Order: sequence, then structure tokens, then C-alpha cells
Amino acid sequence: MASKGETSAGGLATRLSEMGAKTRQFGGAITDPRKQRRIMLVIVCVALLLDNMLYMVIVPIIPDYLADLESEQSAHVHWVIHPNSTTSNNNGTNQAKGNRDNLDVQIGVLFASKAMLQLLVNPLSGTFIDRVGYDIPLLIGLTVMFFSTCIFAFAENYATLFAARSLQGLGSAFADTSGIAMIADKYTEEGERSKALGIALAFISFGSLVAPPFGGVLYEFAGKRVPFIVLAAVCLADGALLLTVIKPFSNRTRENMPVGTPIYRLMADPYIAVVAGALTVCNVPLAFLEPTIANWMETTMHSSKWEMGLTWLPAFFPHVLGVYITVKLAAKHPHLQWFYGAVGMVIIGASSCVVPACKTFGQLIAPLCGICFGIALVDTALLPTLAFLVDVRYVSVYGSIYAIADISYSVAYAMGPIVAGQIVHNLGFAQLNLCMGLMNVLYAPALLLLCNVCQMKPSHSERDNLLEEAPQGLYDTIKMEERRGKKKGYDSSGNCLAVDENGLDPFKAQRSYAEESSEYT
Repeated sequence: MASKGETSAGGLATRLSEMGAKTRQFGGAITDPRKQRRIMLVIVCVALLLDNMLYMVIVPIIPDYLADLESEQSAHVHWVIHPNSTTSNNNGTNQAKGNRDNLDVQIGVLFASKAMLQLLVNPLSGTFIDRVGYDIPLLIGLTVMFFSTCIFAFAENYATLFAARSLQGLGSAFADTSGIAMIADKYTEEGERSKALGIALAFISFGSLVAPPFGGVLYEFAGKRVPFIVLAAVCLADGALLLTVIKPFSNRTRENMPVGTPIYRLMADPYIAVVAGALTVCNVPLAFLEPTIANWMETTMHSSKWEMGLTWLPAFFPHVLGVYITVKLAAKHPHLQWFYGAVGMVIIGASSCVVPACKTFGQLIAPLCGICFGIALVDTALLPTLAFLVDVRYVSVYGSIYAIADISYSVAYAMGPIVAGQIVHNLGFAQLNLCMGLMNVLYAPALLLLCNVCQMKPSHSERDNLLEEAPQGLYDTIKMEERRGKKKGYDSSGNCLAVDENGLDPFKAQRSYAEESSEYT
């Protein structure tokens, strides 16, 4: 008996020792700058995945759920008013048509409400992120997304669903913008930044394209609440990981960071305006086709429910391929980022024009894959360009610049669910696609304005900007010296160390910079 007890105690001690070793390994991982940066990338990618899954998961759920609510309410009202009578077939048909039109309007407004509120909040969230940093806004966004998802799960009327959808837009304005800005801030070398942003875009694509079948299957077999409860649980876990690894409330690195450039100044920059316009135009086909293509497939192809549900899923693979190709090309030829974006817009335009000519589900897959491949080229090439423009023309703080990028996306997705249906009704599905294709092809030459962006010199532009607005402490000096030399090594926050190729000490740099600044003034 004693030997058994000793054996059990020894086994328990061994397991506890192993758990302690794993805990120490995890603790070492979250304090190591490179590993912490990778964990941060995972946190941001999961947040972006969740946001886009929440955006698209309602596509197969809400129309059917709202139709059931509408029919139940109509039946109840009719029974209360006419408990012992029946309406004529003609009146019943007219009422059904009116209900259907009203339902379409409700669905369109519900789908667009998220992007509309996101569009309104982004100018404020970008400024807020520039002031307080990236981690606290990310935590705020995840918290709001968690509560909006829970509300969606238990909502039983249209008003509650609308409130939950709008609340999600508020969370997205903080989570998306701060997440992308955090990646740009942590990955300061252009090649690494393009790769990290490409990974984030792959998660965005995966969330958007896998969410409809995910939501449809769970809704069919487990009910409306289950898809949202699953996503809320993942959101909660991501927030807990953020608190554990990044520890936003104990981070004081923002105290010595410079004040970001006001968003209105960034919007007035012609280079940034061209990039923002390209991001909007290239996403218009996707935003306008998502709410209209299912009805078109049903009327022209007599497609089944599963075909309509899986319409966009095959497009995930060319999107990831487009991200991969652009990252590789950008590493070898970074001066051609504008060209990759222009090629992507031409591909989007040509693919959009081909969509109405498709007669079968198999034929339709090809142009939809072309649209997503082109969007991947544009997004992967131009999102790092925005950070580079801020680096060379303003101060390297990225909240407002990626708020502008989020505004660009929101413009397309706010108009899509409301405007697309009206265009199809008034002009036709083919005309809608031809207009979108032509718009992309005609906008592509505008990216020629960016062809000389890579020749801008970060050191001189940022130094001049810092001298104009006065240094904000050691951080400004370190950032200026980073731009003068090649970035090597990382500090405890995952940022590049202020040691250039000549081994310049940052404190000496601060003193020399102060002397240089005083002579200048």
C-alpha cells in the first residue's frame, strides 16, 4: 500500500513538474520579442477572422430566419383581425409580394448596418488608436464583438438583430483598424510587413468565404444560436490571449511615442487618396455580388441551395494564391507594388464582365475566382504601401492611415446590400457587372501615380517632419536613426532596435539630435 502511494505521489510530482516546465516555456515564449510578435500576429489574425465570419455567417441564416418571423407575425395578425374568415387568393398573392419586398429591404438594411456604423466610427477610432496605442483598442473591439455576437445568438426580433449588427460595426472599427495598424507597427521591414499583412488578408478571406457554409450547416442541424455561440467562445479566448500576452493595461511604451498625423491631413494626400480609391473600387464587385448573385443563380441556372451556399468557397484558394504571389513578387521587386495592384484591378474588371455570360455553376466558379484573385493582388500590394507612405511622408503611427483603409472597405460594403438590388431591378444583372468591370479597368491607370513612391527616402522625409513638429522624446530619435540605417534586432516590445549598421547608441543619437535641432532653430 505504501509503495502504491509513493508511486502515485511520484507520478503526480512528475506531472506537476512537466506542467511547470511547459508554463515556463510559455512564459519564455511571451517574453521573447520574436515569439511575442508571432503570437501578436496570431491574435490579430483570429480577430480579423472572427470579424469577417460574423459579417458573412448571417448570409444563409438571416433571410430564412426573418422570413419565418414575418410569416408568424402575419399569420398571427390575420387571425386576430379575421379569426373566422379567409382571404381571397388574389389578396393573398398581393400580400405575399408586399411582404417579400419588405423583407428584402429589411435584409439589405440589416446587412449594410454594420458597414454603415463602421464607416461613421472609423475617423474617431483612428484618432483614438493614434493617441492610446494599438492594444487597448483591439481589446475594446474584441469585447464589443463578443457582446454583439451573444446578442445575435439570443435575438428574437428584427430590432434586436439590427442593434447587434450595428454593435458589431462599432467593434470592427476598433478591432480591424488597430489590428492591421499593430502589424504595420511591429513589422517595420518592408518585406516582413508585406508577408505579415498577407497572412492577415488570408485570414480575412478565409473568414469571409467559409462563414456562409459554416453558418448554414450549423443553422440547419443545430439552430440559430449555435453558430454565434461558437464564434463568441473563440472571441472570448482571443481576448484572454491578448490580455495574457500583450498585457495592454501594463504597457507604457506610448508615453514617449509621437503624436500621429491627423486623419484629415492623410485624406488630403494624393497618394493615399489614390490607394484608398483603389481599395474601394476593387471591393465593389464582391460587395455588390454577394447580395444579388444567389437570386440570379436561382432564376437563370435553377441552382440548388447547396450550390448557392458554396458559391464563394472555391474562390478562397485563388485568393490565398494571389496573396502568396504578391508577397513573393514584392520581396524581389518592391518598386512594382503599384503595378501588381493595377494588374489586379484589370483582372477584377475582366472577371466581372464574364459573370453574366455564365450558364452553369461550374462556369461561374472561374470568374468568381478571378475576382478574388484580383482583390488579393490589390489588397496585398496596397496595404503595405499605405504604411510606407506614412513612414516617408508623415510620422510612423498607423491608426489613422488604416482607419482610412477600413473606411474604403466600408464604403463598398455599406452600399452593396442596399444599392445593388436596386440596380439589378432597374438596369439588370448584366449591366451591373459590366459597370463594375469597366470601373475597375478605368481606375487601374490611376495607380501610375504611385510608380515613384518607392524612390522616396524615409530618413529625410521623417526627419523634416519631426523637425517641423518638434521631437517628442527618445522615441522620435530612435525612429529617425532606424530609418538612417538598416534595422537589426528587436527590443522587448518586438520593435526594431535603434542600432544601425555603424552601431550607433540611441542615447548618443538623442544628444546629437538635440544639438542638431537647436542649430536648426
